[in-house]
Amino acid sequence: MRQGEVLPESAYTRGATITGRALTGLVDGRKAVEEFRNGATVVFQGLHRSFPPLVELIAELETELGHPCQANAYLTPPGSQGFGVHSDTHDVFVLQTAGRKQWELHPPEGEEHPLLEPGHVMYLPTGTPHAARAQDTVSLHVTIGINQLTWRGLVQRALASLANEVPDDHLPAGYLDDPQTLAHQIGRHLSDIADRLRDIDPAREAEREVRRFLTSRPPRLEGALVDGLAVADLDDDTLLRRRPGAPCVLVDRGEQLEVLLGDRTLTVPARLREALEVVRSHDRLRPRDLPLDEQSRVVLARRLVREGLLRTVPEQ
Repeated sequence: MRQGEVLPESAYTRGATITGRALTGLVDGRKAVEEFRNGATVVFQGLHRSFPPLVELIAELETELGHPCQANAYLTPPGSQGFGVHSDTHDVFVLQTAGRKQWELHPPEGEEHPLLEPGHVMYLPTGTPHAARAQDTVSLHVTIGINQLTWRGLVQRALASLANEVPDDHLPAGYLDDPQTLAHQIGRHLSDIADRLRDIDPAREAEREVRRFLTSRPPRLEGALVDGLAVADLDDDTLLRRRPGAPCVLVDRGEQLEVLLGDRTLTVPARLREALEVVRSHDRLRPRDLPLDEQSRVVLARRLVREGLLRTVPEQ
């Protein structure tokens, strides 16, 4: 970005051939550095998927808030500005981590010009017009975006199943000349939906929303390869820890128990609930802490490591 304009990819990328396959869009380090020297801001998108401290922070925020979150970073050379005045469709927390940025805000109550320095955090409600310019040194700030789920979206998802029950037949030919026929048929379908609407269980819809959120998060598996190699040696005394921000919600299903892990659902026998409650309530534990026989608790611990809920902790 430079002065409110997105630079074309050709300005900082190149192509290459790897194992006979042509690739495009590879960052050209020399071009990128030159653009930065010429006042361009480097935007690091989606750091919640790649930079471990932000992966953990966003995971914990999502579990605490129940809303999808994201993290981007903006590295701006001295005296330069990336985006022009604009607004976002989600709430934003700005974390100034290096250098200083002079902000221009246009909230409903009037114009503001806060100066952010390292350690400052600023909250921008959805729709607040804003822009920022680096001062006398290189400036880096991180934005945490909160993509709010809304009541309208929840109700729409609850009604979607009813709408899907309406036959997907074609509208009758000639309805343009006889809209009353169309109105009659629409009325029948809407009346059927209204009858079934009274039978919708709010508790079931709330549970479905929780399940949807806690099974659709991006997988967060830093260190999973190392943990996988350590599983074979995991025993009753192995020190384990909960992966930061990893959800573990238990849903009773009669003789079975569903464990919502963020990006998937794990189904286990209901008799494991007490052991899983111990896992939920402890940041660190050993398999011997679980109220099961030795073989069962080691098997469960190994499974939870493979699923990414637990990590092995090297002993000092």
